[in-house]
Amino acid sequence: MISIREVAKLAGVSPSTVSRVMNGTANVDKEKKERVLRVIEETGFSPNQVARSLFKKSSKMIGVILPNITNPFFTEITRYIEDEAYRLDYKIIICYSDNNYKKEKENLRMLISMNTDGIILLANDGHIKEGLGSYHIPIVELDRNLNSDKSLAHISANHYQGAVLATEHLINCGCKNMVNMKGPINFSSARYRLEGYMDTCKKYNIEIQTVDCDYDYKTGIKSTEELLNKYPNVEGIIASNDIVAISAYKVLKSMNKSVPEDIMIVGFDDIEMSKIFTPEITTIHQPIEEIGRKAVRNIANYKKGEIVQDNYILDVDLIERETTIRR
Repeated sequence: MISIREVAKLAGVSPSTVSRVMNGTANVDKEKKERVLRVIEETGFSPNQVARSLFKKSSKMIGVILPNITNPFFTEITRYIEDEAYRLDYKIIICYSDNNYKKEKENLRMLISMNTDGIILLANDGHIKEGLGSYHIPIVELDRNLNSDKSLAHISANHYQGAVLATEHLINCGCKNMVNMKGPINFSSARYRLEGYMDTCKKYNIEIQTVDCDYDYKTGIKSTEELLNKYPNVEGIIASNDIVAISAYKVLKSMNKSVPEDIMIVGFDDIEMSKIFTPEITTIHQPIEEIGRKAVRNIANYKKGEIVQDNYILDVDLIERETTIRR
């Protein structure tokens, strides 16, 4: 690869002049500027971005570490992260960890070595926070609170509030026998939802009934089958997310159970699929767009030296659709 010194030699200028032309940091004589630009075009010169970022103390890149690509919630939130990053003249680098601590650490090391301006992190609460202590880079935690003193901010929906809304909605629909398909309790989001469900059941003197579940379709199928065996008289299901709500519907339909007449279902997230699926899923709406955009703005504002809020808990809403009915 051609170096900046070689470009300068071919253009008959100093390396610092080439640098000023490329960075626009100072006025350069028009004739010299044209010579430099002509050589750059002819040689295809492209400066080392990492080296430039170290010099300018900003790479204009943001790293994003996601647990997986199968959950549409992560796909949708990444869409808004990328859109806001582009609007603010940033690029994003996406990594997937599969909730694997080793992969998460490797992703962190790679993004730090690339001198990213910050990292947006959705990770496994139980492990990754143990490895953050050695890193010095602003980190915005989304959805799951790692309680890390290295984080710039934590941004999430109010999962507790969402569970309360879902439980009260089923109660108002006439359900007294309901089951919560609780997510992995090592995720703060799942813990808050479980607490919201349990507190609401206690308030209305409703029996607390749960089955373990994850956030994916296959687990949703298995957990729904377990649920029906354990609680055959169930009237309402609170799914761990919209994908699991769809899983539950599939199982119920295969067993000739009518939704919502026999059993009602409430999901969580309000992903696009919840509106497209038939029947449309009653769900808790997370402000996915606001979460994604806030994450990028926090890093951009931090790099500009602005003080940023370190904790955002955003309100959620109940979206009534076709999987519940008020009796």
